[in-house]
Amino acid sequence: MKIISGRFKGRYIKTKKKMRPTEAKLRKGLFDILTDKILESRFLELFCGTGSVGIEALSRGAREVLFVENDQQCIKILKENLISIPHTTYSIFRCDVFKAIKTLSKDKRRFDIIFLDPPYYRNLAKKILNQLVKYDILADCGIIIIQHHKKDILSKKTEGLTVYRQQKYGDTILSFYIKR
Repeated sequence: MKIISGRFKGRYIKTKKKMRPTEAKLRKGLFDILTDKILESRFLELFCGTGSVGIEALSRGAREVLFVENDQQCIKILKENLISIPHTTYSIFRCDVFKAIKTLSKDKRRFDIIFLDPPYYRNLAKKILNQLVKYDILADCGIIIIQHHKKDILSKKTEGLTVYRQQKYGDTILSFYIKR
């Protein structure tokens, strides 16, 4: 897997077996949609795995990226991937996503873009969306993007958030929520 565009275009991103990394076609589509919003953004990647989406955001000019992952093997690969991305601002938060959201709220952290790709078929997308609403770590006019399976039906509206776009890629959907 390679970085698609930006300062680090063409650099390889390592992955591990039994992972479902965000494919290049989907990452390209995501960042084509976010083009004018990435530059200088504060970007949060939940369930980051090996960090392909957050690394792409850094390559395209995000001011900072916070990677959240609980799996030690993924963290190891993420760190290896980030070594080849010099002069960028990022942090890695190794913990459960629910705990991370609470901690970030307590620390009064806000993000312009929050991307999450939770494991499919566990109803996690809905639970995390509710958690994000409850703990309000999304900046004003911020965007939450959820990568989910087409069979995982998400609400078009939640308290304070509305879906403004959905993009389908095979069996995967990107749902874009905006703060209202």
